[in-house]
Amino acid sequence: MELYSSFKAPFPFQTHFKLTKIPSKFHILAVAIDPKEIPQNNPQRLLKELEQRQKVISPKKRSPPKRYILKPPLDDAKLVEKFLNSPQLSLKSFPLLSSCLPSSRLNNADKTWIDEYLLEAKQALGYPLEPSESYGDDNPAKQFDTLLYLAFQHPHCERTNARHVRSGHSRLGFLGQYVLEMALCEFFLQRYPRESPGPMRERVYGLIGKRFLPKWIKAASLHNLVFQFDDMDKLLRKDRESPVRSVFWALFGAIYVCFGMPEVYRVLFEVFGMDPEAEDCQPKLRRQLEDVDFVSVELDSRKLSWQEVASYKPPEDTLFAHPRLFRACVPPGMHRFRGNIWDFDCRPQVMQKLGYPLSMADRIPEITEARNIELGLGLQLCFLHPSKYKFEHPRFCFERLEYVGQKIQDLVMAERLLMKHIDAPGRWLQVKHRSLLMNKFCGRYLREKHLHKFITYSEEVEDAYEHNRRLRNPATTSVQQALHGLAYTVYGKPNVRQLMFEVFDFEQIQPKAVV
Repeated sequence: MELYSSFKAPFPFQTHFKLTKIPSKFHILAVAIDPKEIPQNNPQRLLKELEQRQKVISPKKRSPPKRYILKPPLDDAKLVEKFLNSPQLSLKSFPLLSSCLPSSRLNNADKTWIDEYLLEAKQALGYPLEPSESYGDDNPAKQFDTLLYLAFQHPHCERTNARHVRSGHSRLGFLGQYVLEMALCEFFLQRYPRESPGPMRERVYGLIGKRFLPKWIKAASLHNLVFQFDDMDKLLRKDRESPVRSVFWALFGAIYVCFGMPEVYRVLFEVFGMDPEAEDCQPKLRRQLEDVDFVSVELDSRKLSWQEVASYKPPEDTLFAHPRLFRACVPPGMHRFRGNIWDFDCRPQVMQKLGYPLSMADRIPEITEARNIELGLGLQLCFLHPSKYKFEHPRFCFERLEYVGQKIQDLVMAERLLMKHIDAPGRWLQVKHRSLLMNKFCGRYLREKHLHKFITYSEEVEDAYEHNRRLRNPATTSVQQALHGLAYTVYGKPNVRQLMFEVFDFEQIQPKAVV
């Protein structure tokens, strides 16, 4: 015992307790409740704890970033100067082309890109290498260099921070998507005169669907201009497809406003090498209804090529603005409906509300009479629901006219919005376009004119639709679009504008009659 008691450790044990300070931003919540008074599992205890926690004041919220704070509007002098210096007001003879130009003049950074890369883009697309400024003022192709530059400035490139570049590119892309849809719609309707629109939409998706566009961009050797610092094949799919689609749409928007629809076909099928007979763009196999009706001779003998569709010019004394497209949508067998009850009772009322027939300066009176007869048959086809005759006669319904009408109304509305809102970005225009052309609104305008009561249904469908608005409204939408398709094939795009903005008043800006 003495041995151990006399032992002294050379290093005495010392205990150090370091007290850590709790930061002031942490709030310690404690509720002192005597457990004897309230049991632990009692709901009253939980309610009191919750009441104590709610008394704690939350910290102050941070102010929003400065980029979200609205700037004061420009005064009148600066606003006038901005618009007068804008290239968008420089072309009075080409309003659509003028609205697609950038909102301000190109700066040195823009011209640097043009000097370095524009010749490569023009060579890949098959255009002359000299500057487009050498063309005359009456030639819309004079602005092609500027629009081609904007087409390649997708939202993920370095020049997208400039407002005039970002907005100009998005506006071109907004127009280009509807140009592509319209071009392929016309092509496939004439190439496959017996096919329903369902397989045609699959063919269109197989050519210009989002996942297939990188293949076409690479086939035309344009991928190095889209991704200047990356290898397109090594990028993730989500990083690759979105910029390519944006450039693809904007490219065809620029081509359309400068050169027109024939050049769109040339670039699609010659430069990008699209093949409508390729296996990957064929529609799914489905049960086909037997088509026993006749087709126009020029469409039924063989499949039309893209060159024939692009270079087609109607004869001098033709009945329609687009005669071959009319023959592809309205079958010759519709003449059996002449003189029926609908033709006698409903057609005059429909034509009166639509303002038909339009006065045309025809050289021969028989041409006017023949056009009016065909117009009446086309109107009857527009109001012919698929439930009536489709299973015996697959083309005796409004489906093909509805398909072309949907595409032409999209394109006409896009052009209208571009010319009306010259300072709006493409994303805003897209939302506006969708809100004006949503299906329920299209059918609503037809119902406001009381034209929905002229639709011809089968007896079973008519009984089902009689008290069911949700079933009936899609049919009125289809008839609305079919009327636009008929107007385009018979009278051309001006009549589509007249129907949309004057007769049906899609923008709802005309004064309403007081009842």
